[in-house]
Amino acid sequence: MKLLLTVMFFFCAATAWAFPKDSCGEQSCIDCHTLSREEAKHLLGKQADRILKVAPSQVQALWVVEVEKKGERFPVYIDFTKSYVLRGEILRLKDGENLTREHVARLNRIDVSAIPVADALLLGKPGASKKLIVFTDPQCSFCKKLHAEMKKAVAIDPDVAFYIKMLPLNIHPEAYVIARSIVCNRSLQMLEQSFAGQPVPPPLCRADAVDQTIALARKLGINSTPTVVLPDGRPISGFRDAATLLKMAGSRVQPPK
Repeated sequence: MKLLLTVMFFFCAATAWAFPKDSCGEQSCIDCHTLSREEAKHLLGKQADRILKVAPSQVQALWVVEVEKKGERFPVYIDFTKSYVLRGEILRLKDGENLTREHVARLNRIDVSAIPVADALLLGKPGASKKLIVFTDPQCSFCKKLHAEMKKAVAIDPDVAFYIKMLPLNIHPEAYVIARSIVCNRSLQMLEQSFAGQPVPPPLCRADAVDQTIALARKLGINSTPTVVLPDGRPISGFRDAATLLKMAGSRVQPPK
């Protein structure tokens, strides 16, 4: 589906770029095309509850329109002819950067101070200046992969630290009990045992922090693991390698090539 959207996007974008030479004269096309928030609302209709912002996209001949729909915020794209609306991910070819995913993260920034870390597991030094918060499920395969990359990142730059909060998902029936046991014991080793498929002993305390984390994640709109909350509040979901984690953390230290 994403491949189809990407193909459709470049087809439509190529069509939108094909303006006659005399349509804008010597000016940039942006000088003779406008799109107001009111007009965007009219064009999108029920596709958006609210228009947050309209701006030129990084891609020529497209407007990026920040919308809100049922509490979710995300960008859509309208071409300069105002004939097409595009929804999907835009990737920059030179470096593979997912521009849409980055835009979604900026639109949905989280107040980092609202996330308690007293119950979090610390991977790294407590005095590290670059702190990232990770919501993880002890039975999530992508969380396991991310965890390995987090350990590499900390080894490369000791000034980066990860605060890991347990967010067990319903799709993993044993994750809730395992998460409570990990929080009760404040044990990074037990989390890694779970990732390795080894048994984890039952919890020895109530571990209310797990339920509190589940409620907080729902409030913040975090519904998948792993999710990394960057120091500036941007939530990034899914697996990332060590080099990407360090870049997102603002580290100047990068893995050797």
